[in-house]
Amino acid sequence: MAVNGAPVQRRDSGDGVATLVLNRPEKRNALDRAMVEELARLLAQVGEDRDVRVVALRGAGRDFCAGADLGEIAATQAQGPEAGLADAQRLGEVFVGIRRLRPPVVAAVQGRALGGGCGLATACDLVLAHEDASFGYPEVHLGFVPALVMSFLRRKVGESTAFELMMRGRGITADESARIGLVNQVIPDGTFESTVEEYLAALAARPATAVALTKRLFYGLDGVGIEDAIARGAEVNAIARLSDDCRRGVAAFLERRRER
Repeated sequence: MAVNGAPVQRRDSGDGVATLVLNRPEKRNALDRAMVEELARLLAQVGEDRDVRVVALRGAGRDFCAGADLGEIAATQAQGPEAGLADAQRLGEVFVGIRRLRPPVVAAVQGRALGGGCGLATACDLVLAHEDASFGYPEVHLGFVPALVMSFLRRKVGESTAFELMMRGRGITADESARIGLVNQVIPDGTFESTVEEYLAALAARPATAVALTKRLFYGLDGVGIEDAIARGAEVNAIARLSDDCRRGVAAFLERRRER
């Protein structure tokens, strides 16, 4: 895992997986302005790279991300509301950008994912967690608000659970995070790296057009009535049928059936 250089580093595996590593381990990968800007830049970069079929987001060192850099927050308090608003808007753009990105984004979480770091994981499409990982939104203890992630968290775990997590500000284990729907899979220590690698490789092996269309439609249905949802689904269905991936997949299936 990266420990030197840029605040976020990109690694490509060669099989369609691009890994973005939050790289401030000495600060538990706390989100400062430079890290958020570099993360935004790299997300845009991988989104344009047609060789990238899945994006992994990880943290260097022991933790995924401890949240916002409180030193920077203190500095913006002295600068007035405009500085704080600009920082918050930029991080919000990263969260939304993850949802709009063509390939799926998978957070692979070790150690702590707290505050904005937990928000970053929540904004990802999928979350894999080390068995000893912990999650939480402790902002309320600091007189702060987990504002940017609120809409994502409500959708992911439901209103009642999201409200309690934010109001109590308590940490939760990987197992509890999976039970409430915040985490997709909890992985034992001894197999964490290999399981993450296999999971990402399996996603990257899926037909890219179908994956991209599925993601776009899935999030595009937010706030849409059932009739509109069916209409949009029909359009995507028609587009997918004409893709090269679908043509090959259908042809291969029919050929296998003829050979039986």
